Amino acid sequence: MRRSVLIRFLGLSLAVALGAVIATAVIATYSTSEKLQGEIDLNTGQLQVDGEIYGELSRYASDHPTWSGVDKLVHDLADRLGRRVAVTADDGTVLADSARILGAAPELPSVPAATIDARNDGSATLAGTTTVYAARKTVAFGKVEGYATVSPVIGTPFMMYPGWGMTDEEKRARDALAKKAVACYAAKGQSASVSTTDRIPQVMVESAGSTANVKKLEKPLVRAKPDNCMPAGLNAPSAKAKIVNDDEIRRATDCLDKAGVKYDLTDYDGIKSVQPKDDGTASARFMECATQARVQALTPYVAPPAKLYLGAKSTFDVFSGEGLLRTAATALGVLLIAALVMIFAGRRLVRPIVALTGAAQRMRNGDHAARVPVSGKDEVARLGNAFNDMAESIQRHDFQRKAMVSDVAHELRTPLANIKGYLVASEDGVVPLDRELVSSLLEETALLEHLVADLQDLALADAGMLRLHPAPRDLTELANQVVSAHRPAADAAGVSLTSTAVAPAIALVDGARIRQALGNLVSNAIRYTPGGQVVVGVRRVDDGYKLTVTDNGTGIAEEHLPHLFDRFYRADQSRTRSTGGSGLGLAITKHLIEAHDGRITVTSVVGSGSTFTVWIPAD
Repeated sequence: MRRSVLIRFLGLSLAVALGAVIATAVIATYSTSEKLQGEIDLNTGQLQVDGEIYGELSRYASDHPTWSGVDKLVHDLADRLGRRVAVTADDGTVLADSARILGAAPELPSVPAATIDARNDGSATLAGTTTVYAARKTVAFGKVEGYATVSPVIGTPFMMYPGWGMTDEEKRARDALAKKAVACYAAKGQSASVSTTDRIPQVMVESAGSTANVKKLEKPLVRAKPDNCMPAGLNAPSAKAKIVNDDEIRRATDCLDKAGVKYDLTDYDGIKSVQPKDDGTASARFMECATQARVQALTPYVAPPAKLYLGAKSTFDVFSGEGLLRTAATALGVLLIAALVMIFAGRRLVRPIVALTGAAQRMRNGDHAARVPVSGKDEVARLGNAFNDMAESIQRHDFQRKAMVSDVAHELRTPLANIKGYLVASEDGVVPLDRELVSSLLEETALLEHLVADLQDLALADAGMLRLHPAPRDLTELANQVVSAHRPAADAAGVSLTSTAVAPAIALVDGARIRQALGNLVSNAIRYTPGGQVVVGVRRVDDGYKLTVTDNGTGIAEEHLPHLFDRFYRADQSRTRSTGGSGLGLAITKHLIEAHDGRITVTSVVGSGSTFTVWIPAD
């Protein structure tokens, strides 16, 4: 397992995910379950909360022909009021239960808290109390009555509540009428305002000497008495309420007429009502006709009867039977998702590492051309780019090493072959061992010695062991010394060698190494400028000094310039521009200049000559 980054990465991720699931479940259970349970059970305002839940659900039943979609309301009530809320049909089918979303047991209390039946005007008795609640309000001119018991009246004004069944168009029309009434009262000098109660606008009028405001409700509804400012139709019922009311009155009067029960028929702002005649006492038959008529009229427009179950807000217990199963299922799901994600991510991570490993093994086996494909810009991509750069550098240096060995062997072979040939010829008596032969052998030996010295200098430079002895020196003086030393060779080749260095140029340099570097450049220029001119110059620049060696010789082709300072670079013209023909002079010169924190550049035009420029920092 330790050999696979992917397996370790996957195992660690799964362990973290599993620990997170278990820790979250335990913390949630122990930190909230008992506290919430105790606070809810000891709530002294539980009856008020239950009444609010019942009122909201009764309103929903009045506004919808079915219970479809009540889940959201049930869940909102449960979360807001801290109670478990469940609604079931008459046959026991669960329509909505807030406990399900919490993972609690689905068992319902044995007794429902109430029955919601919008067909009976939303009235019901909550279990455990003697209070009778009604979903409607009885509204009359000049007064407002609060929640009341169901009155023995058929066709209660405004049906379930004043805005029941009203369309958006009807509401906009009412808004316009209410604003018109307020404007009328304002013209008379009376203060009036519009208050929206039960989803419809109402005109509130302040009258001097008396108040019609009844503080029996949290939001009292006070309407102005009819006068010439009150537009007709402001308090009229909706078209839907009118249809239901007509159907209810028709059914009720038919029933009462058949039963021989006397009644009074009145009209209240377009809503008809039937009341018991004489003393107003409702008989059993009157109540039976009233209930039957209302149920039949409202059935197509409201939700069917349902049972309401209330209880303490259920919490998810991770250690219960169902809780353990749900926890296990959740953990498995999280682990599965984590495994899939980590496998996908791990493969993407491991794939380039495997490619890098394979490429490294191929390089170990001698394949220096091994490379890895790179995509993206992340850490792995940067690693791949670094590996490719390293492989490119190794391959380049390996090629240079092989080329250098071949070139060194070639350079050594020629003088050694000459020496051996002359000695063998002398031993055989073919060539006499005279002064001329000895001089020739000494020249070949000097060439070998020069080549060995150059190789030693390069080896020291590569190892960072090229020793310098810097001291304040005049670069102008060093340049003049180089010119003087090479003037005999220049005169022999018919080359005009001059120096333009005049002003002192003091810098902290190793004088011997600077003369060696300038000597290599001057020697090359003399060799390949037959009958021409070579000029050595020194001048001050902003941050140092520039030493130049300029000739008007054969020049160097542009494609050879970038490789001119490579060791044994095989280009006919550039390769031969080296000191003593060893092919190492310019490479050594570059190392010597860079050891002084300087730099060397070259410009050349074929047939016009070349200029080598050395920059040395000032002391």
